Amino acid sequence: MSTDTDIDRTPGDRLRRRRRALQLTLSDVAVRAEVTEGHLSAIERGRSNASVLTLQRICAVLRLKVGDLFAQTESVQPVLRFRDARGMAFGEGASKIKLTPAHFDHLELLLGHFAPGGSTGVDPYTHGDSEEVLFVVDGEVEVTIDGDTQTLSTFDSIHYSSSRPHRVVERTGTAEARVLWAMAPPTY
Repeated sequence: MSTDTDIDRTPGDRLRRRRRALQLTLSDVAVRAEVTEGHLSAIERGRSNASVLTLQRICAVLRLKVGDLFAQTESVQPVLRFRDARGMAFGEGASKIKLTPAHFDHLELLLGHFAPGGSTGVDPYTHGDSEEVLFVVDGEVEVTIDGDTQTLSTFDSIHYSSSRPHRVVERTGTAEARVLWAMAPPTY
């Protein structure tokens, strides 16, 4: 049997580890994925196969891609090169790059870049229910959480639950800002 520190041997091991990292019970996942608790348990233990549709529903609950279940974690290198990272645009004048590997279940780091006046979007948003820390690497941002706005400068940080509506804006309108988000457990 695999433990949280072992390399996952089977897709079932990966599902179990992720479920536990998200502090969900078999029942929690089974209800949301519309499968029986017994079937989910059998899938985790490798005693039953699941259809693609069933895996998609389970993975949606666990915020995984089905492909993540079959990735060879044994070949994952411990060093991630920033030059190889792929960023993605979001919000308005903003982008983010994931700095942690996909197989991390307990922690996620994202580097965010905001152009002058850039933001996470017009409206506050939520994602999952994780502990989140925003650390300002460079520049100034305004962070609004549940309608309360704080101004943060280089090396300032703020923590909150990702389930609370939040929004980040580059404050000056004339300079760029870089932030680091840390989330536990991962939500992206």
